[in-house]
Amino acid sequence: MPATPLTRRAQVVGLGLVGASIAGGLRARGWQVTGSDRDEIRAARAAELGVIDRVGHDDQADIAFVATPASAVVPVARELLATGGDNLIVTDVAGVKGPIVSELAHPRFVAGHPMAGSEQEGPDGADPELFVGATWVLTPTEHTDPAAFTTLQSVIASLGADVVALAADRHDELVAVISHVPHLTSATLMSLAGESSLDHAALMRLAAGGFRDMTRIAAGSPAIWPDICRDNAGAILPVLDRLIDRLGEVRRIVADGDRSSLVALLETARSSRRNLPPRGLRPTVVAELRVVVPDRPGVLAEVTTLAGELGVNIYDLEIAHSAEGPRGVLVLVIDAAAVEAVVTPLRDHGCRVSWTTEDA
Repeated sequence: MPATPLTRRAQVVGLGLVGASIAGGLRARGWQVTGSDRDEIRAARAAELGVIDRVGHDDQADIAFVATPASAVVPVARELLATGGDNLIVTDVAGVKGPIVSELAHPRFVAGHPMAGSEQEGPDGADPELFVGATWVLTPTEHTDPAAFTTLQSVIASLGADVVALAADRHDELVAVISHVPHLTSATLMSLAGESSLDHAALMRLAAGGFRDMTRIAAGSPAIWPDICRDNAGAILPVLDRLIDRLGEVRRIVADGDRSSLVALLETARSSRRNLPPRGLRPTVVAELRVVVPDRPGVLAEVTTLAGELGVNIYDLEIAHSAEGPRGVLVLVIDAAAVEAVVTPLRDHGCRVSWTTEDA
């Protein structure tokens, strides 16, 4: 589409599944998207499919998404910040945040991680609605420009995602449990089946729903995982140790024919699984929290990560000035049912909070 003064412009570096889905999602929502990839054939394919408007670099972009393996994020983001406009906001999608945040402390860089994906790859597997109902983690720091965070949060929300803010190290601890170790476990189980001394063809024909569900994620691209396992080994290894210990206990239960322990294990697992929140569930009533905070660096990160630790999604965010001197007002839109959970901790944190509710 031709650029106009009102057309928002985005740059996407890395056109794998996530990068291409971001590009397609933005383009479907009226953005002009320029994309690049170290694989020139992949970049050309993205343009051919209409996932991006053109291949190349846009030095007039308003926002840039770095969708490369984790090891390339910092140098790519630094180059974008150095060559882009003074208002360019840069984010990334890598599955590990701690090492990236520690190396790149720039006001207009906000590290992020969309918790969405599939076994598909590249532009051909891209889905512009991939992030609808998904959680997208942002990890602001004391260096983060509040205006950059607010803008990025709005753009991500427009893709249908729910934004949760967490400290980078906390993010890495959590994803080791719910993403990294499950992927390694799935890959190990699939390898075990593939290397079985039983007749391979017969085994694969017998693979039914349960096995397919447990090993689906093993079909994803392996390209990102060496960086993840290197950068997040400190969080992954203790979880693997705990899993190995639990499997040892399961082995004992089976070997001893310990029926009561087995039933208790399975009942606990079933209950926990059923209590997982459904993807894409939006509140019917929202609350607009007005949080009066000191006007100082890092306060936005403190408030948003506090909400994230409490499991509260931020559906919209605005920054307003206060008439009370060196103070600011953060306006957060959250699920009305979460107000009680978040207000007391915010007040304990020294913030003044008021709110109103309305239908979503």
